[in-house]
Amino acid sequence: MIIFDYMEKYDYEQLVMCQDKNSGLKAIIAIHDTTLGPALGGTRMWTYKSEEEAIEDALRLAKGMTYKNAASGLNLGGGKTVIIGDPQKDKNEEMFRAFGRFIQGLNGRYITAEDVGTTVEDMDLIHQETKYVTGVSPEFGSSGNPSPVTAFGVYRGMKAAAMMAFGEDSLKGKTIAVQGVGNVAYSLCKHLHEEGAKLIVTDINEENMKRAVDEFGAETVHPDKIYDVACDIFAPCALGAVINDDTINRLSCKVVAGAANNQLKESRHGDLLAEKGIYYAPDYVINAGGVINVADELIGYNRDRALKKVEGIYDNIMKVFAIAERDGIASYQAANRLAEERIETMRRSRSMFLQSERNLLNIRS
Repeated sequence: MIIFDYMEKYDYEQLVMCQDKNSGLKAIIAIHDTTLGPALGGTRMWTYKSEEEAIEDALRLAKGMTYKNAASGLNLGGGKTVIIGDPQKDKNEEMFRAFGRFIQGLNGRYITAEDVGTTVEDMDLIHQETKYVTGVSPEFGSSGNPSPVTAFGVYRGMKAAAMMAFGEDSLKGKTIAVQGVGNVAYSLCKHLHEEGAKLIVTDINEENMKRAVDEFGAETVHPDKIYDVACDIFAPCALGAVINDDTINRLSCKVVAGAANNQLKESRHGDLLAEKGIYYAPDYVINAGGVINVADELIGYNRDRALKKVEGIYDNIMKVFAIAERDGIASYQAANRLAEERIETMRRSRSMFLQSERNLLNIRS
């Protein structure tokens, strides 16, 4: 991997290698783009096979956060951190405090949060060294458990997709197949049940399915059978890459809208959904409630204000479908275009401002 060539090709701004011998910290901070504001993105801790794999993951995830934050209307750029190590065995207090000092050294260019392999307790340790961290304990001004807010955003985005597919956004009477009934999907099912949707759920955890049956009157199917369910909406809320060559022709729905990340195994599967007449709500737009929520912490968390912003995911999904129709492209491409157009508009505006400043200085001189 030739790092500068890769960074230039995909227009990354900065890659920071962080090492602390005493604590065993080996972390990589990737900052993709700060056109819209400071880079916001979580810290992931994982047992990478190589340093190159860790760098690639940090870079890939940082770019994803640029698009997610931009498409969500946030005045934030995209960044991400990966820490090399086993989150079950290698954590210690000094590791995260040392990492907090590295973040502080960036002076606000990067703001972190929890991610895979890290916890609220880890963020609290980082918070002892820097203010540039979100998702800390409530006593430090956190928004608390993000799952219900993420679910609310998915619910709003699903209603927008239903408007496109069925001509109305009511989910009453709609059959919705929910893949995975973890924390986010459980809260999503609550919204759907209250609106009168019929739920068919699956999960590898029997207790999760039982809870959905008991509380929402859901039907259950074996995990592998969820793709064959006759339904109006398929909601992937578990693993990624579930829309693939093996599953795509088994779907009988009109909408794919769920909380899972990276639902398309390959980009071409988004094109196949469009060809089949299935409305796909791009994952990083519809599941952005969590990042919208923690972003509100940066100005002093107000839950009502945050939920109002998350409610706007409905409008963001509608914008995606409008761009798809305007440009004759699939919705996953339209989501990228929504983000890119917003970033480019800001770049032009900033460039014009700087040119005006230079002209004014030339006149004065």
